[in-house]
Amino acid sequence: QVITGGHYDVDCYVEDPNGRTIYKETKKQYDSFPHHTEVKGVYTFCFSNEFSTFSHKTVYFDFQVGDEPPILPDMNNRVTALTQMESACVTIHEALNTVIDSQTHYRLREAQDRSRAEDLNVRVSYWSVGETLILFVVSVGQVMLLKSFFTEKRPGSGRAGT
Repeated sequence: QVITGGHYDVDCYVEDPNGRTIYKETKKQYDSFPHHTEVKGVYTFCFSNEFSTFSHKTVYFDFQVGDEPPILPDMNNRVTALTQMESACVTIHEALNTVIDSQTHYRLREAQDRSRAEDLNVRVSYWSVGETLILFVVSVGQVMLLKSFFTEKRPGSGRAGT
């Protein structure tokens, strides 16, 4: 997910160890890519901001490697129903996974909103400095204009008398 910058979009691709592209998207803000590996080795992923050279972007990504281990031992090979305690453990585990997903979502939203607030703060600061400078120039201009009204101009004051 693109958190900050530009139009909140980037290009992304993923390659397997053989160099074959297994995922490629352009100008995406958010996406999810589930993939079960078939080849062992180093997988390469790249986020590109090539189309937007002037705006810097912050990208959040998350890997979940491997399957989640069973909550209870031999849970996959069970033939009997779960006890009330085991059922409660499974329910609590699922609820905690939902909480983790929600916290990640809220953390990302907070980062986006913080970036927007800081950007707005910079703009307001520049606007305030500009207004202050304009106010100073106008006040100096008004003082000089008023001063010119009260200075006496004599038509021959610069020449010697005859």
